[in-house]
Amino acid sequence: MTAEIDKLTKILKESNNIVFFGGAGMSTESGIPDFRSSNGLFNEKLNVTFTPEQLVSHSFYIRYPEEFFNFYKAKLIYPNAKPNAGHIALAKLEEMGKLKAIVTQNIDGFHQAAGNKTVFELHGSVLRNYCTKCHAFYDEKFILQSKGVPTCTKCGGNVKPDVVLYEEGLDDNVIRGAVNAIANADTLIIGGTSLVVYPAAGLIDYFSGKNLVLINKSSTSADNKADLVIHDSIGKVLSEAINKIS
Repeated sequence: MTAEIDKLTKILKESNNIVFFGGAGMSTESGIPDFRSSNGLFNEKLNVTFTPEQLVSHSFYIRYPEEFFNFYKAKLIYPNAKPNAGHIALAKLEEMGKLKAIVTQNIDGFHQAAGNKTVFELHGSVLRNYCTKCHAFYDEKFILQSKGVPTCTKCGGNVKPDVVLYEEGLDDNVIRGAVNAIANADTLIIGGTSLVVYPAAGLIDYFSGKNLVLINKSSTSADNKADLVIHDSIGKVLSEAINKIS
């Protein structure tokens, strides 16, 4: 492990345009479970058990809004969770001028809470919610405190989370920014993702820089392409390496 940390430290020292691409494993160390590990939800009215993916799909949101929000509030918003050592280390790396962007599949806003400024949120954020009629903004506290389907206090319209649901497309501006950042990076660090969620996982194909680093507890489809693979806690690995160059 020491040799791997030393190699990562050397890569970080020699890099001037680093991009971090992160997934659910980045948030699990803050105590947020991957929602896909949920057992789903049994709907008594329909006598059907829905999978987690179905429960956060656009069609489920439209057809069963109350059940959608029950699952969403229970499994996707964690108001007491905080950024972990990995988030803090990446904010430090940006302060040094080395990390230019973060591309994240997570929706918790922890990278910004830790201090990162350039963050492309591929799947949106639970911290932002908008009325579908008048577009008034609401925070996550409003959603948590709502009973049933959250409704706008100004016009009575439904309030929808600014989260990309299954069956919905990613935001074009976010995609363009992420692709541009990855394409121009000299080092791409992929962390806490199994690279199975598309189209997000396909963005790493735009990388043509010098160093591809993969930090994940389990193996991924990109392990054989990486210059450095570390199967360990992402928070521990990042904080150890970044502390060595600060």
